[in-house]
Amino acid sequence: MTATISSSNLPTLNETRFHYPNICGWEDEISLVTNHSEPVFLNTTNLNLENITSVFACALHMHQPTIPAGINGELISNLQHMFAHPHDGDNHNASVFAWCYSRIGEFIPDLISQGCNPRIMLDYSGNLLWGLRQMQREDIINNLKRITCDSQYQPYVEWLGTMWSHAVVPSTPIPDIKLHIQAWQHHFAAIFGYDALKRVKGFSPPEMHLPNHPDTIFEYIKALKECGYKWLMVQEHSVENLDGSGLNHDQKYIPNRLFARNSQGETISITALIKTQGSDTKLVAQMQPYFEAKGRNKQRVGNTQIPSLVTQIADGENGGVMMNEFPRDFLRIYHEIRDSGNNYEGTVAMNGTEYLELIEAKGVNPEEYPTVQAVQQHKIWQLVNLDHVTPTDVNNAIQELQANDHQFHIDGASWTNDLSWVKGYENVLEPMNKLSAMFHAKYDRLIAEDISVRQREDYQQALLYNFLVQTSCFRYWGQGTWTDYAKELYRRGEELLK
Repeated sequence: MTATISSSNLPTLNETRFHYPNICGWEDEISLVTNHSEPVFLNTTNLNLENITSVFACALHMHQPTIPAGINGELISNLQHMFAHPHDGDNHNASVFAWCYSRIGEFIPDLISQGCNPRIMLDYSGNLLWGLRQMQREDIINNLKRITCDSQYQPYVEWLGTMWSHAVVPSTPIPDIKLHIQAWQHHFAAIFGYDALKRVKGFSPPEMHLPNHPDTIFEYIKALKECGYKWLMVQEHSVENLDGSGLNHDQKYIPNRLFARNSQGETISITALIKTQGSDTKLVAQMQPYFEAKGRNKQRVGNTQIPSLVTQIADGENGGVMMNEFPRDFLRIYHEIRDSGNNYEGTVAMNGTEYLELIEAKGVNPEEYPTVQAVQQHKIWQLVNLDHVTPTDVNNAIQELQANDHQFHIDGASWTNDLSWVKGYENVLEPMNKLSAMFHAKYDRLIAEDISVRQREDYQQALLYNFLVQTSCFRYWGQGTWTDYAKELYRRGEELLK
């Protein structure tokens, strides 16, 4: 880990450069901010584990895609398009969506002023943050800044990092995974400052997708750790124990160690908090994690007793339950906890990093967490000599399983060792892979020769369109308006890379 870095010694990051969001160019400076081992919540938390039996942690995920649907086809937020076309589909909800993006900045201060002890984790895509600024929604941005940058609210709110353009990791070309992660860090720091970015230690993957191709998940975890992340959230059914069994019930309520081995035999791991299955929006809207946690007790990890943790995330705006029931129940349960005299004991709310720092300060070693891996991987490793792992052996094992095991599934991997991206990849013809291949073919060599290329306008614009094509909203390109959007984004990106 690096030594403490003063933000006063770092360059000021403007939110936009060349009329686009600031998503690249200061990777080394961002790394100095994020790669540290200093506690984030340990010195400010008002909770003590001795009096706590169980914990619940809730996160809100927010996203609106960027689409080429403005005047003369300019890039705008889909939220802006909803406001401009209120009679199309469910666009009448635009004002409610906008309120949802802002309201947590009102709920948290209000609850604290009422003697409550709330917690919330926030995951906003880069597209959405940029779109709010494009729309000049300073009211929303300022509400978020208040609970992010004002020291009196920092113990209660935790931001989670994510992929800038809401790209699902399994279908993202491997070389672009780290670029998305770094882009979000750039953009977040430009809006909320380096000190706020320094506190972002948890990662929320779009759609909670976890890759299970050995090379993809290895590079994913490697990128997260290189970008300073301490943990990520995973869906319980996306992981398995090393013997292929599912997680036992108690195991879902403590941290796990997500382990990965690539086709070269290299290994890596990172802490994972388990999001349990269920109807996400209904669970969070009605604050079911609180009621579930009330039925949990302490558990032993190594030689230490720690509170059980119920972790849940949901879209913060989609559906009637989030629009209408979440404000009611979010406020109600914190009033209930306060009125029962249990703000600091029994079952309480915590954020992910706060929980990990508290249990590790008590003596828990992350190496003692149960070890899990991405689903289906045990089948691969049963067919490979683990003392001598080679890409050929891993590929042969995958092909054998695909031919003989109808229950086996694995997400493909795309890499740039072969810049044509043709050899060995069935999905090479997908537009997002083609555009990514063009991007890396043009810029990887230039950056290797001169790192300042990442601050050039042409690089920034090409990177942006590469990201936009990978937005999950365009993952399955059917027919209609969204197909046209995707084709136009690809066309523009291709023009930039010629």
